Amino acid sequence: MAQDELMSTLSSLRQARIGPHRAPHKPLLVLWLLGRFVTSGSTAVTYDEAESPVSRLINDFGPAMTNPSQAKQRAAMPFVHLERTLWDPRDGVGQPIHSTDPARGAWLRAHGAHGRMRPDVERLLADPATLAMAARLLLQQHFTPALEAPICDAVGLETTSREVQALCVPDQRQRRARRPGFAEDVLNAYAYACAFCGFDGAVGRNPVGLEAAHVRWHSQDGPDEVDNGLALCSLHHTLFDLGVLGLGPDLRIQVSRRYVARSAAGRAVDALQGRYVAAPRPGHSALDAQYVDWHQRQVFKRPAAHAA
Repeated sequence: MAQDELMSTLSSLRQARIGPHRAPHKPLLVLWLLGRFVTSGSTAVTYDEAESPVSRLINDFGPAMTNPSQAKQRAAMPFVHLERTLWDPRDGVGQPIHSTDPARGAWLRAHGAHGRMRPDVERLLADPATLAMAARLLLQQHFTPALEAPICDAVGLETTSREVQALCVPDQRQRRARRPGFAEDVLNAYAYACAFCGFDGAVGRNPVGLEAAHVRWHSQDGPDEVDNGLALCSLHHTLFDLGVLGLGPDLRIQVSRRYVARSAAGRAVDALQGRYVAAPRPGHSALDAQYVDWHQRQVFKRPAAHAA
């Protein structure tokens, strides 16, 4: 396998939809394996070792699951179904695990399941530039910029290196380009203030700590238009992309019950529950209900907290 073949395979990972929800299980398993390779020089792992950290990644950065027992073993699906051109899963006696075998944690544990990236894949990943390019491709294709650093931190990938940050996905695999001016249009529509809390800090004439958030992520075919955007402070942007904050169909702010805080500052997020999100200034497009619905189904960690 050559580098371009590896990138092509990663860019076309098959993702089974779970009902109407996106399923970033395979990209998160691969990112976790990349982090493991960086720290240990190998991607070899037993299912027992992978189940807890990979399931936690899927719960944190994928759509919520309400069944606690199933949430603990979400790693089983990608462990069994990751493409065999990348991944070689076997049972305790060394026999291949097939994609038709049960993708259940109990079955994998009982059969001593373990796996490792193919030798030619590991040889490619030994080049730091290739590994960084693979990570960037998966992050850009399946997530949103505000989540890139938290995901990299969670899987143990370095994100501060200038060399890593400078790498980009090869042109033939890039998603559609972002529209220049999107951020400025959104911030202007919301008068340079957070639509959730009203924060409008600036240094001189320059806004600080304010960002343009996509409601439906750009990587998931969300348009770079004001009706798909919100001006949010950095904190609330991150919480919105993590699914801690969401919007109901009536455009009231929702706070996930999964959010916990002990300090007064942390509990200020709970105080957002039930407030209406700020409306854009006259002459600017209001939020489109289809994008609000997408975020509610695909990102928000339901259920919401009860209104005070």
